[in-house]
Amino acid sequence: MAKLKFNMTMSLDGYVAGPRQSLENPLGEGGMALHDWAFATRSFRTRFGMEGGETGIDDDIVASWNENVGATIMGRNMFGPVRTDWGDDPWTGWWGDDPPFHTPVFVLTHHPRESVQMQGGTTFHFVTDGIETALERAMQAADGKDVTLGGGAETAQECLRKRLIDQMEIHVVPIFLGAGSRLFDNLDGAPDGYDCVELVSSPAVAHYRYVRND
Repeated sequence: MAKLKFNMTMSLDGYVAGPRQSLENPLGEGGMALHDWAFATRSFRTRFGMEGGETGIDDDIVASWNENVGATIMGRNMFGPVRTDWGDDPWTGWWGDDPPFHTPVFVLTHHPRESVQMQGGTTFHFVTDGIETALERAMQAADGKDVTLGGGAETAQECLRKRLIDQMEIHVVPIFLGAGSRLFDNLDGAPDGYDCVELVSSPAVAHYRYVRND
């Protein structure tokens, strides 16, 4: 059965992005350091057309991210820095002409916009009527494969509150950000109904995998 999967890197003090997201700092100030472990792996570098990279536990985790994935959902903050009407802004995401998704991507927004087709099989669709509609459309587009939730924190929180996520991976890196977006805020307590089924780690990051227990 197709699943909604979620993976996110988090600092030791619970932040998944730094403060003051901008064009110059798409993950907020200091936020890029969260993903140094992934940038160092061979699978990540290959995905972005680069050579080299490390193998091992962290590389195995990154290599698994695209397995059986047929569509992606993300919040508007993850798509780009624009928060109001789209206007004449040609912005097509942080990732250039050939984004790494290679699937249909459904972007949650309050402002309608025509779909944007990119190179490599990625098409961004903009959904204005909520996460349930986005998930329904993504599942249809995935055609039996899984759907991945790309983030950011607010979108993940909504999905956790509504118990929509079937499986999640949390990658905890040993750094402190001190401010920004915290993954587990606004949940009226901790996420409910998930069991930790796997923990593996390297010196750079600890990888936790949870599954919904109902």
